[in-house]
Amino acid sequence: MLYPISTDSRLVEDLSGIWSFKLDDGHGFENGWTSQPLPEALTMPVPASYNDLKEGIDFRDHYGWAFYQRTIAVPAFIRSTQRVVLRCDAVTHHAKVYLNGEEICEHRGGFLPFEVEIGDKVKDGDNLLTIAVDNVIDYTTLPVGGESNMLGGGSIAGKGYKSRKKQNNPNFDFFNYCGITRPVHIVTTPRTFIEDITVTADVADPLADHVDAVLHYDVRMAGPEAEGAPCKVEIFDEACRKVGEGEGLAGEINLTDITLWQPMNAYLYTVKVTAAGDVYELPYGIRTIKVDGIKFLINGRPFYFKGYGKHEDSFPNGRGQNLPMNVKDLSIMRWQGANSFRTSHYPYSEEIMRLCDRDGFVVIDETPAVGINFDFGGGANFNGQKVRTFDPEHGIKTFEHHKDVIRDLIKRDKNHACVVMWSIANEPDSYSQGAYEYFAPLYELARSLDPQKRPCTLISVQMAGGPDTDCSAKLSDVICLNRYYGWYFGGPDLEGPAEALRAELQAWEKLGKPLMFTEYGADTVMGIHDTTPMMYTEEYQVDYYKMNNAVFDEFDFVVGEQAWNFADFMTSQSMLRVQGNKKGLFTRDRKPKLAAHYFRERWTSIPDFDYKK
Repeated sequence: MLYPISTDSRLVEDLSGIWSFKLDDGHGFENGWTSQPLPEALTMPVPASYNDLKEGIDFRDHYGWAFYQRTIAVPAFIRSTQRVVLRCDAVTHHAKVYLNGEEICEHRGGFLPFEVEIGDKVKDGDNLLTIAVDNVIDYTTLPVGGESNMLGGGSIAGKGYKSRKKQNNPNFDFFNYCGITRPVHIVTTPRTFIEDITVTADVADPLADHVDAVLHYDVRMAGPEAEGAPCKVEIFDEACRKVGEGEGLAGEINLTDITLWQPMNAYLYTVKVTAAGDVYELPYGIRTIKVDGIKFLINGRPFYFKGYGKHEDSFPNGRGQNLPMNVKDLSIMRWQGANSFRTSHYPYSEEIMRLCDRDGFVVIDETPAVGINFDFGGGANFNGQKVRTFDPEHGIKTFEHHKDVIRDLIKRDKNHACVVMWSIANEPDSYSQGAYEYFAPLYELARSLDPQKRPCTLISVQMAGGPDTDCSAKLSDVICLNRYYGWYFGGPDLEGPAEALRAELQAWEKLGKPLMFTEYGADTVMGIHDTTPMMYTEEYQVDYYKMNNAVFDEFDFVVGEQAWNFADFMTSQSMLRVQGNKKGLFTRDRKPKLAAHYFRERWTSIPDFDYKK
């Protein structure tokens, strides 16, 4: 699904703004809220998560459906000549879309786009558009919801107490922000249109003084005259000079003396496709990715990941798109010497992916598969009988949906230069009976779908143990570990955790694969200090990171460090969380803690390439 842009043949109307809004009272559908103006409607911005935008716990912790509504109009002269599409970039987690009371599409999954043609459904004048949004999470959704909160909520004194009020119980440690979180557009194209573009590059020698490449392109058309449609593909450099062109829906274009896309030094060509009267322009960076033994190579050189896990999280937007914050975050990361981040724990917006292409940040692109683990918080089923994660009858029911989100994610992000690796899941049960059988087909699917054949990984939880028990050892091209030696495991002592971390790395070293840390961190409340470092103080956070980093530096197969987390973020309420997770190196409003300055000193002294030879 191509990103919506305006060209000589396409128009894009942004429907962002203030919509009418109403939380479901349990009878919204039967009372006809989808076909008439919402009664006693509230105002609500789109895009944004709705949870923090009105006051009250019933609003913030709403369970179930909510209704968004506005009118749209499409001029008759456009409908008579153009294909008209309604595109939603993200609706969390389950959407039903109605036009003039008629249901026109349904979509499950809250972090990837979907679209529906509306040209034959729009009438003259105003049309009532209603988007119903369901925020319920359970054993079938990604992310996963459980019978109780992963941090131990839901019981009193072991009596198995459950709230009488229906509520979501996230099996993950971030707030279940919901709503229309990314833009909604009306997009027009010719009736015969460019449906998809795939571009790959063969680079002869990325280390040569003058680099040559062959671009392979494949254009997929749709519509009444798609078959055999004439097609021209032109390549322009950043100075808008044409440097190559080809004819036909698929082919090769030879480019000489190219400029490679480099981490923190981006260069983007423009691939302009003109076919059957439709025009589309795709920004494209040429670079190579390869795992070679214990090295992760970008453009033939050993790359070292410096950066973060992070979240799309800000106040009061929640997980709603925040373009100024995206720009600010990347600016802070560059100031710090960071070069990468992971889209923990769901696909981020296309806008941030395009920004990373432009600014040169390296991205590990992750599916929303978080919570596929029934061992969190004593087990997601601990109010009842313990159930294995992959129990055929009572266990997880996410497999088919997991395949869908892998397909949609790779289809959306396959052409991004910034994306160097796919993360199949975060902290899943990758160590129990049924884990290999669950994950092996998903790795195979991802590898078969990606035209660039990027490395694949899953993010391993500490309880998975080492390579003898974790199926990631067999499946992943790069081992990615979330480890908390000195916090959840061993804190406040740091000497014992250092020995345990060293021992685990010695076990992984025998695999002969590159390994990186995708999470490690310690909760730290801004402004708490002590002369003798204590847990939750800024001084302890610095000492924690110094210990971990010193151990990382002992091993040449460790190819990266991504601290958890870039900034404090909101979670469900818990005794372990003080208005959210405080592991950020920055506060939620992006003020630096002491550890942020420590990492700036460390990362600006570590080169992006050839750190470990």
